[in-house]
Amino acid sequence: MKLKMSENSLFAILLRSPWWISLLIVAGFTLLSFALLPDRYVGFGVMGGFPFLVISVLAARKQWRAPSAASVTDMLTRVSAMSWRDFSALIGQVYVEQGFTVTRLNTPAADFLLVKGAQGTLVSCKRWKAANHGVEALRDLVATKEAEEAHQCVYLSLAPVSDTAQRFAKAQGVTLVAGKDLARLLLQK
Repeated sequence: MKLKMSENSLFAILLRSPWWISLLIVAGFTLLSFALLPDRYVGFGVMGGFPFLVISVLAARKQWRAPSAASVTDMLTRVSAMSWRDFSALIGQVYVEQGFTVTRLNTPAADFLLVKGAQGTLVSCKRWKAANHGVEALRDLVATKEAEEAHQCVYLSLAPVSDTAQRFAKAQGVTLVAGKDLARLLLQK
């Protein structure tokens, strides 16, 4: 069973924040417990900070493995100078290294079919250099997903997509990977 966490829950926000913020909350729980609780209840007060300690460790682990801002900027610069052939080869290589079977597609809406286990994912990245990313390309990708009976679809781009396209993607379950997120994906290899 997977637990789904709201994007704006306290723990989700702390997971995206620097790890030391959660550790400060743990310190606050500890200090307040010693300052305000009777001696026999201090341990219970300190235990209230345990979930924040776990979040701090998870955030630190995630941030330790994350690429630096300089390497993300460098990757974005290199990708923006690539030809389609080089970019698509890089995308295919990244997904192969993540354990996917990668098949190139010759459709206007999707460029790759990724398969891992019984799950098929369509990837659209041909418009990665486009300055504007609207709903049209996403609609085509969703239609191709339904026609191919794929489980998921991913849209890759250097520039962010419009707000309307973001809402459409969220409603249709399209994963958007743009800008810095794209660079982080490419740096995973």
